[in-house]
Amino acid sequence: MNFLDLAKRRYATKKYDAAQKISTEKIETLKEIIRLSPSSINSQPWKFTFVTDESLKKQLAAQSYMNENSINDVGLLVVFSVMEDIADFEKRNISVLPEGWIAFYEQMVKSNGDAATKSWMENQVYLSLGYFLSACISMGLDATPMEGIDRKAYKELLPQNGYNPLFAVTVGYADASDTMHPDVLPKSRFEQSEIIQSI
Repeated sequence: MNFLDLAKRRYATKKYDAAQKISTEKIETLKEIIRLSPSSINSQPWKFTFVTDESLKKQLAAQSYMNENSINDVGLLVVFSVMEDIADFEKRNISVLPEGWIAFYEQMVKSNGDAATKSWMENQVYLSLGYFLSACISMGLDATPMEGIDRKAYKELLPQNGYNPLFAVTVGYADASDTMHPDVLPKSRFEQSEIIQSI
């Protein structure tokens, strides 16, 4: 299946088949794929927490507003987090980069202040999300990105010092009765003429 066909099929799954679980092999493949995510100047200011433990998953689900049922129905929840301390980020991630990339960071990012730097770091984590969702559909997996989580509660529940959770993704197999499936509810997108400019 080509990528255009996959793009037409991918959607934010609302109802999962709780009986169908992801194989360990597929989870390990997803871990390696997300490790290879792109980021500006290879900055990688992230941590990806793969949660399969049912007890912890249930606790996180309870802090996920209207996403609670989806999390409880899937075998895998992935939490995307960003490094919280700029000094630590610079020591661990930036200092090992080539000189030109460090100069870019200092002149184009750091010079704008801490708030802009943290925003830039978060943007890198969001870049990895698109990569991850594409990987999921290419492997026959359905996924749902969720910003609707209590970040503070997630931080307290997860053993990942130095990182702040930003969002989570459920990964599994869609239930055939999901009313949001593109076969039932066609995707709604603006026409190319409205959002794409060719010069």
